[in-house]
Amino acid sequence: MKLIARLIFWINGWQTEGSIPPVKKFVVILAPHTSGMDFVYAMCAKFIFDVKFRYLGKAEVFKPPFGFIFRWLGGIPVERSSSHNMVEQVVKLFDEHENFILALSPEGTRAYVLKWKTGFYHIALQAKVPIVLAYLNFESKRAGIGPTFYPSGDMEKDIASIQNFYRPIKGKYPELGVH
Repeated sequence: MKLIARLIFWINGWQTEGSIPPVKKFVVILAPHTSGMDFVYAMCAKFIFDVKFRYLGKAEVFKPPFGFIFRWLGGIPVERSSSHNMVEQVVKLFDEHENFILALSPEGTRAYVLKWKTGFYHIALQAKVPIVLAYLNFESKRAGIGPTFYPSGDMEKDIASIQNFYRPIKGKYPELGVH
């Protein structure tokens, strides 16, 4: 799969930058999330960086006939109609595994949002793990791993700092990203 991912990047003129931090557990956020193509490039980057992250996805995509593919790619189906104590459930996954990386989109959708969802932050804080900032910059055609961020507990300040990192990064549809 790594070879196929590299081929997809090469054909489309994409490159990678940065590296996975030497930490066994972390939340990786990928922003801006503005297009369905984000999933394709994120999966390619997953194989190129050789990182085995899990991600949460809406339960509907895990149904036959293709649901097994999303599970194979690391997906964990979630029912999005209610919270189901999602933060607590994911923190428990961090507690149960020696190595666990969870990838999330802080926007929670491909549409523009005024305010990011904060589940990623609460998960990292409660699981006592860092947040790794990853991105797909469609302007420069770079998939990258940025800094590792340790939540301080001051959520507003921390999220503002994280969003500042993402401001210059352009998604496929830049008008839907962080302003």
